[in-house]
Amino acid sequence: MSRRICIVTGSRAEYGLLYWLMKDVQAAPDLTLQVVASAMHLAPEFGRTVDQIRADGFTIDAEVHMLVAGDCPLAIAKSQGLGIIGFADAFARLQPDAIVLLGDRFEALAAATAATTLRIPIVHLHGGETSEGAIDEAYRHAITKMAHLHCVAAPAYARRVIQMGEQPDRVHVVGAPGLDTFLRLELPDRATLCADVGLDPARPLFVITYHPATLADASPLPALEELLAALHACPDASLLITKANADAGGQAINQRLERFAAEEGGRVVLVSSLGQRRYLAALKAAALVIGNSSSGLIEAPAADVPTINLGSRQAGRLKGASVLDCAEERAAILTAITTAQSADFRARMAASTPPYGRPADTARTICALLRSVPLGESLLIKRFHDLPEHP
Repeated sequence: MSRRICIVTGSRAEYGLLYWLMKDVQAAPDLTLQVVASAMHLAPEFGRTVDQIRADGFTIDAEVHMLVAGDCPLAIAKSQGLGIIGFADAFARLQPDAIVLLGDRFEALAAATAATTLRIPIVHLHGGETSEGAIDEAYRHAITKMAHLHCVAAPAYARRVIQMGEQPDRVHVVGAPGLDTFLRLELPDRATLCADVGLDPARPLFVITYHPATLADASPLPALEELLAALHACPDASLLITKANADAGGQAINQRLERFAAEEGGRVVLVSSLGQRRYLAALKAAALVIGNSSSGLIEAPAADVPTINLGSRQAGRLKGASVLDCAEERAAILTAITTAQSADFRARMAASTPPYGRPADTARTICALLRSVPLGESLLIKRFHDLPEHP
């Protein structure tokens, strides 16, 4: 009998990472793909990207509307509550044999909570990682403890998941699924991309993504102002900026970005979502990446593009030689921009290996696990794996 594999997605970035796994599950003769779209995918202010999922050839089996209006932690907490109710209803109707969740966002935690109570096995991707400046840090590790099968991106993350008590034979190092697009899809070249988004291909391209550091007490706006001041001081560059996620403080960031784009004129393009294909094409075409998104630490190094990683949001993640950690101060950012474009820095990048590796057909590896791993009660029962005692 065909296994029903339910893949849950709540944001544009997460969907881009899951795309090839969804395609492979869809194509597998012994698997049935179920897709549950939620949160940002259903919101017009974030581009209503559920329409893109459908345009990519997927059927949406359930929509979970869960975003409460507001730009504060209380709104996110209430959204989680609505999400648990919505996911519970969807899973009860779809009756999946396993749920696939990626990463660390509050939508994934809501889905994991519902699936745990309904006794549905959870397959978790990108566990074991850290992002010490974001509340997602706690969400990710909570999902790990609810999950039954772990597909991690690097050996260091496998060790951490095992350290949390997960059984070693359930932890698989598969790589980063977001890199598959580099391997499996022909991306637009620089000229095509710039024509598509409306930027001058003769200018160096900076790709910018800035999210709130959700564990910080302070408003994200003062730090954003420092970034924007540094970008204003680079008038020769084209700026391709993606809006912030549906996190507390994200609306304030997006409103300020809209004003900045209007002030700077045609050299700035601000988008809610580029989609995975155009976003990775932008990374390949970029002179550098600036911000605090995990894509600057995972996808950008695989594209041999330098990253200026701002602030504390991604603290604790593996970082390669292409990543420059930088204080959220305009002078420091401008110094980092100069360093990232220097011949010496580029030479050090070229001599290094990205910590998340190169494209490696990760989605097909995960799909093979979904086809072969025993499901049901044998997977649901978890035993805590104790590490050996040290003298």
